[in-house]
Amino acid sequence: MPELPEVEALKDFLAEHLVGHEIVRVLPVAISVLKTYDPPPTALEGHEVVAVHRYGKFLDVETDGGLHFVTHLARAGWLHWKDRLPDGPPRPGKGPLALRVALETGEGFDLTEAGTQKRLAVYVVTDPQSVPGVARLGPDPLADDFDEQRFAELLKDERRQLKGALRDQTLIAGVGNAYSDEILHAAKMSPFKLAASLTPAETHTLYTALRTTLLDAIERSRGVAAGRLKAEKKSGLRVHGRTGQPCPVCGDTIREVSFSDSSLQYCPTCQTGGKPLADRRMSRLLK
Repeated sequence: MPELPEVEALKDFLAEHLVGHEIVRVLPVAISVLKTYDPPPTALEGHEVVAVHRYGKFLDVETDGGLHFVTHLARAGWLHWKDRLPDGPPRPGKGPLALRVALETGEGFDLTEAGTQKRLAVYVVTDPQSVPGVARLGPDPLADDFDEQRFAELLKDERRQLKGALRDQTLIAGVGNAYSDEILHAAKMSPFKLAASLTPAETHTLYTALRTTLLDAIERSRGVAAGRLKAEKKSGLRVHGRTGQPCPVCGDTIREVSFSDSSLQYCPTCQTGGKPLADRRMSRLLK
């Protein structure tokens, strides 16, 4: 799933390629992608793009007509930029193409989604805050006013484990499964440590790891074409998705805990005092 750093990079890429250009066609291919119908997506046609924004993992393309094209790529969605779109309208079928946006220049982008779950979402609205997922978002961890004190306030009464708290979009916007693993590895903390149990020193460490991990990922993605962002993300991950490989910090073997629909990765030496965490499918977690 694209997370804050990749969506931030897509925002910058789209701002460079869309702003000042007119949308001439919006062509839904999979009806399931449309989450709003009034105004229809065709209402964007004939309007110029004036800005591109990011809200957590949501992208917002703003037009001069006061309409916003808001999308969430979900787990298996992606945006593919085309210097030259194919001639003729796309044909509905079983392929991954969900929606196409064309500019007056002949350029544009496709939204695609692999798999069968179909969670890719597109909204056409007059106010991004009318999108339920945007309205529920917690603060952006890279916002100027997201300081250590605000972070501590969010966690002080949080009875969940750190892994779950960091992934909760209503608590902090933009961090998902991959970067929560990376942040906790950088902070040298167990993913199952209770958020409310952090000392001031531990809160400082986690806050620093949060900001540094996200900013470093954004820096790696800066200037990378949209089509190469997935590979760039994977190449920069230290523990997530690297089960069985050596930890780049200490050399211990990276371990995994699996859940019904996801998994996490961690380093026992760096994060849990050398103790492996039990898989929740098999037994209770080791504290």
